[in-house]
Amino acid sequence: MVHEVRNQSSLSTFILSGFSEFPHFQAPLFLLFLTIYTVTLVGNLGIIVIIRINPKLQTPMYFFLSHLSFLDICYSSVFTPKLLEILVVEDRTISFSGCMIQFFFGCACVITEMFMLAVMTYDRFVAVFNPLLYMVPMSHKFCALLVAGTYLWGVLCSVTLTNSLVGLSYCGSNIINHFCCEYSAILSLSCSDPSFSQMACFIISTFNEACSLLIIMASYVFIVATVIRMPSKGGLHKAFSTCTSHLTAISIFHGIILLLYCMPHSKSSWFLLKVETVLFTVLSPC
Repeated sequence: MVHEVRNQSSLSTFILSGFSEFPHFQAPLFLLFLTIYTVTLVGNLGIIVIIRINPKLQTPMYFFLSHLSFLDICYSSVFTPKLLEILVVEDRTISFSGCMIQFFFGCACVITEMFMLAVMTYDRFVAVFNPLLYMVPMSHKFCALLVAGTYLWGVLCSVTLTNSLVGLSYCGSNIINHFCCEYSAILSLSCSDPSFSQMACFIISTFNEACSLLIIMASYVFIVATVIRMPSKGGLHKAFSTCTSHLTAISIFHGIILLLYCMPHSKSSWFLLKVETVLFTVLSPC
């Protein structure tokens, strides 16, 4: 049974409400999310294995793609197992430390993937702009540094945001009206001043989104300008075909982020927020 713990200065356990308002859909949702999660794991693991064993795929583009697949596996695995658990068991509790750990890894994966997509856009720009000398600027060492930088930045941002949440006091209701430890859902349970955490979240989110989109848009402006000057229609088709799938991934990723955090949500629209989060955490990685 979902219950509340009140009149406490600090909560040690949270309860994830999940989709408890739809008890008859718990089993169908479990099967649906389990199927999607399985496809995500098998598909992305398959991509990583194929890239590793095929010598023809040892290029910067596929090097970045393997890390993108790894991030998709990690991100989906942060949230989906707990979502599947609360759909089939009565005990929907999660410890405070477990909640913060889930938030930390989820946040780190999102920010890292955000800049990994930006790095992949730059890689496509270099490949289209100067295909004959593509491997000179995109050396293995430089690619490794770019990847390491995205992981490091994701972790640093996540440490900052997680620390801002850990520093708050939580009292009153211990029910998180979500299926995961999402930022706004956690913050709604705080009984202390969340101004610093909100400011940190706003600055980090705005900076990361603006910088990644600026890199992506600038790269694609140069790609389009380069493609337009190509005399060969075959080269034109090849250039666009190499960018189409990447541009689709970028549109889905940033589109859902903007839908989640830039569109206004009322307190009565928690269900809509859950659906949008499912799109991002469960469906997007596959």
